[in-house]
Amino acid sequence: MCNLYTMTATVDEIRRTFGSFDGDRGNLPRFDELYPGRPAPVLRRAESGTLKLETMTWGFPGPAAAKGRPVTNIRNLASPFWRAALNKVERRCILPVTRFCEWTAEPDPQTRRKRKVWFGMREEHDHLFAFAGLWRPGEGGPFMAFLTCDANALVGAVHPKAMPVMLRPADALAWLDHDRTSACALAQPFADADMRIIESA
Repeated sequence: MCNLYTMTATVDEIRRTFGSFDGDRGNLPRFDELYPGRPAPVLRRAESGTLKLETMTWGFPGPAAAKGRPVTNIRNLASPFWRAALNKVERRCILPVTRFCEWTAEPDPQTRRKRKVWFGMREEHDHLFAFAGLWRPGEGGPFMAFLTCDANALVGAVHPKAMPVMLRPADALAWLDHDRTSACALAQPFADADMRIIESA
């Protein structure tokens, strides 16, 4: 389960990667450590059909079975809890990301703490990508969570259970606009050859 990522790209970088958008066009602060419960930049379709950049709280209000705990990662796309949001393109969103973290399963022998392993795109000059997400309005503002899928070999060596659904720019727009079946087909492990370990600490 991914519960930490970074978004340090500028507004201009986001625009060059995903296209023009409405919303706050001023520069964003650096999001060096994004954890659940914190605000994060999100792109979604506005009613006009254009992209809109806004900030949403990470953590989808949970179902009664979860005793109201926010849901940060979405894995079971067949669940009735996600059906309505998946069927509505206006409830889909993408989260700009520069890297994400998974913790090692076993603690470091010396520090006795689990290590953070940061993953990102292989090309440093093309470091921005997106997570596929869903959002909903709510009391206190909009909320979002992102999809996960089976881990690829690179991520799986650290966290074998799952990895975020990573999207290239063209696939990000497909996630926002295509029918449910085509959009959900994007929930696949990202290609190992296009990723790298950025840092391990």
